[in-house]
Amino acid sequence: QNSESTGTGMGMTYAERIRCLREDHDLTQKRIAGVLYIHRQTYADYEHGNVRIPIDSLITLARFYNVSMDYISGVSDIKSEFPKA
Repeated sequence: QNSESTGTGMGMTYAERIRCLREDHDLTQKRIAGVLYIHRQTYADYEHGNVRIPIDSLITLARFYNVSMDYISGVSDIKSEFPKA
């Protein structure tokens, strides 16, 4: 039996990743919506994959959680830091 949570064999989607990051930091959807200056329901739609998250919001979240864009987007499972300017 396959124990992978995504069932795709290719890591997490960005929607799954942003939910896991939020939960790992014990934050509410309302708190993260505030970081992005959006309504909580809009953020919930991002996490559920109902609405695609804009790239600028994904960058904001990567910076907020200090993770790379590759990691937050689900392209990589290696949790590297957000690049310093």
